Amino acid sequence: MSRSARRIPTVNLSHYRSGTPEERARFVQVFGDALKEFGFVTVEGHGVEDALIRRTYADVERFFQLPESTKTRYAVPERPGQRGFMAFGQEHAKNRKVGDLKEFWHVGRELPEGHPYRDDYGPNVWPEEVPTFREHTLTLYRELDDAATVMLQALADYLGIARNTFSDMTVDGNSVLRLIHYPPLKDRFIPGAVRAAEHEDINFITLLCEGTAGGLELLTRDGEWIPVDTLRGQIVVDSGDMLSRVMNGVIPSTTHRVVNPPSTEQDTVRYSMPFFVHPFSDCILKPLPQTETPDNPARHPPITADAFLKQRLRELGFLK
Repeated sequence: MSRSARRIPTVNLSHYRSGTPEERARFVQVFGDALKEFGFVTVEGHGVEDALIRRTYADVERFFQLPESTKTRYAVPERPGQRGFMAFGQEHAKNRKVGDLKEFWHVGRELPEGHPYRDDYGPNVWPEEVPTFREHTLTLYRELDDAATVMLQALADYLGIARNTFSDMTVDGNSVLRLIHYPPLKDRFIPGAVRAAEHEDINFITLLCEGTAGGLELLTRDGEWIPVDTLRGQIVVDSGDMLSRVMNGVIPSTTHRVVNPPSTEQDTVRYSMPFFVHPFSDCILKPLPQTETPDNPARHPPITADAFLKQRLRELGFLK
């Protein structure tokens, strides 16, 4: 199959939530098979309101059009990359020295006073120049969080294990909504850099609302880069390193990237909003027993989600 013809499967989450037994079973099978083969799947009928996505994108655009001096006031130097603003070119992929051609903002989980993870996760910060930013991003966060819980339950059904196996790991998890701005290359460029160099996500699963322009590609098991395009109303879901550890590699953490525009005509601004689903900090990442076999022994020792996250943040240049 040619590069242009090959596509990741598409499923409809409403079939799992409220479909017939046959629709539900088909969703579970296709969803699980897609993650197992590609580490990616496209989801429709996810329940996230389209108008909310539009409103949030409008707020994101308003923020990133602010002067640089204004944006940098919202950086959190004592917790770089975990909440608030991260400046252009500051993040680089693992094993790369040159920064990516993007800037972004992180919104994290809001926890009540006295919660054991409140200090660990840190507080959100909010741009006063965009009054609706907090309301819209937190609402989007909650809706994506709810959809992710259902998807993780479907994945457990696919594996024939207790339905809440994965979703319980993410209750009060350190999940992050990342709001990304990729400027046109003609405006800002770093020699040798790309919009997002090839990498694997750190977390459990990622839910990616459709971007405002193309460029996302994944690397298949046979070493072929294929485009991942989303239509309006679709969310792309991919599996990350943490899920791959728990699955002992049975579900991969797939390498992907965002390539630079191929021509000056396509050199436009790009925004995207990935939601990185993380387990709670003390969650132990270790292979499920049924994933360990003589042919596939445990690939990694147990580690907490927090320790693994900090290890990867060091690799990305956020922590020293």
